[in-house]
Amino acid sequence: MTAPQTDNSRDTGRPRILVDGHGGDDAPAVVFDALEMILASDEAQQLQLGVVGTAEKVGAALEARGLTDKVTFVPATDVIDMCDAPAVALRRKRNSSIHVGARLVRDGEWDALVSAGNTGALMAISKLVLKTMNGIDRPAIASMIPAMNDARTLFLDAGANVDCTSDHLAQFALMGHAYMQTAENIASPRVGLLNIGSEDIKGTDVVKVAAVEMAELPIEFIGNVEGTDIFTGEVDVVVCDGFVGNVALKTMEGTARFLATSMKQSLMSGLRAKLGALLAKPALTAFRDRVNPARYNGAPLLGLNGIVVKSHGSTDAMGMVNAIHVAQREVQADLLARINQMMSEWHDA
Repeated sequence: MTAPQTDNSRDTGRPRILVDGHGGDDAPAVVFDALEMILASDEAQQLQLGVVGTAEKVGAALEARGLTDKVTFVPATDVIDMCDAPAVALRRKRNSSIHVGARLVRDGEWDALVSAGNTGALMAISKLVLKTMNGIDRPAIASMIPAMNDARTLFLDAGANVDCTSDHLAQFALMGHAYMQTAENIASPRVGLLNIGSEDIKGTDVVKVAAVEMAELPIEFIGNVEGTDIFTGEVDVVVCDGFVGNVALKTMEGTARFLATSMKQSLMSGLRAKLGALLAKPALTAFRDRVNPARYNGAPLLGLNGIVVKSHGSTDAMGMVNAIHVAQREVQADLLARINQMMSEWHDA
């Protein structure tokens, strides 16, 4: 079939967000569900939306949903599977949806790429195509997590870099500071370095040196923080290497599932428990919504010469909507310019 296409010329300065139609467990259905949610909302006129993928699957779905006049279709001829090694995706699938999307962001035809696809491939391809910013050695995955008192904490690196030097951690601190300042409108984000204790003598040599370097940065560095501090709302950015970050993040996700399952089992354990659950339903619903992972979906890949946002592969439509919103905020806040400015000030100091 001939894939439907729509003109994508920038018309009103609206952020142009391109979504990978093949990313995620339930793609492309969850992608189109998310696009329809946005198009049905008041923000429909605030964005230019596109979807990249094969004509056979994504193009056909776009046409079947009747969205060809509202969403730009960008054709790709290949798909990166979740089990594909990053090296395979880099060399053998250069016309995949991720490759095509990254090139279009690089060339300025789209402002951001959102994908729920293979994380390793997305990072490798984005780094190859977009390159890192001046002064940034390695990009980092930044994940937003809930904290007390309706606060949010940015956690990076969440898995892109297993081995980090103190300079890498300092770069992550600057990028996290810039993100929270511009995209989340926090005037002076509090930045902490994840460690096994708050004392200066604790931690590895890399972490100790990183603490010294971060104290000299033009940011509000509050020193070492422990795992118990992440959810307190007293730190806005938590910095660590990708090994520690990924283990911590997966532990958080596992703990959340354990608590949710245990609570449900307890509340359904007998008639008295069920009556109590009924009375507590409003509070339980509010709690569920507060910690719903979809609410915090969308992890920016910071440090690239282009905006790329990673969505969780198992997210629902609302989670995909939130990932698109993350990309939108980055574009509107001109995040790349802010990070570049901070890197220049740091190196000139």
